[in-house]
Amino acid sequence: MSTNTYKSLTNPAIASNIDIDNVIHFLLELDALKRVNRRSYVTSTTRRENSAEHSWHLAMACWSIAELFELDVNHEKLLKMAMVHDLGEIDAGDTFLFASSRSSAHLEERAGIARLQAERGNGITTLNEIWEEQETGSSKEAELLRVVDRLLPFLLNLNTDGKTWIESEVTRSQVAGALAFIKDSFPTIHDWLTKNIEYATEQGWLVDL
Repeated sequence: MSTNTYKSLTNPAIASNIDIDNVIHFLLELDALKRVNRRSYVTSTTRRENSAEHSWHLAMACWSIAELFELDVNHEKLLKMAMVHDLGEIDAGDTFLFASSRSSAHLEERAGIARLQAERGNGITTLNEIWEEQETGSSKEAELLRVVDRLLPFLLNLNTDGKTWIESEVTRSQVAGALAFIKDSFPTIHDWLTKNIEYATEQGWLVDL
């Protein structure tokens, strides 16, 4: 007969003061990010990616790049920032990179993060702080996050024959401008992006302006 050797994960004194219904409530609040569709298409499909998928991809890509290039970053901080990066979109929705409202999108997203911070069942006391760091901070972790966040939609466009670019009549100069900061932050990635902007333009996926 087998013997159950598992021990309780929880401290009974703490657990007795927590309402599990509240915990479930917050988990479902987070689940709403899956309903926010982005403009990029998932490779080898005809559907758009959602923001929860993007957040997962962002976290994994940041982790892999940080390890591969042996970057001097705090991995826990980096991954937490990647996971909260798009949470404000639960309330604000996704704003296309080249939309005219892009410059003010962070205001509604910030309000959404504040709402989540105050939701019952939330055990993450630093949600506001972590989101603000990735949004406005100058740390190495925030810098890497911004690089990878711009890289991933580019990859999806490149591997879906420029579908989103074509639909929105995005220009070569728009893409180059949005990626220009990467030249200083991560020259290796910027060189690759520059080469592939040329390729995408030659394919007619980007308007040559």
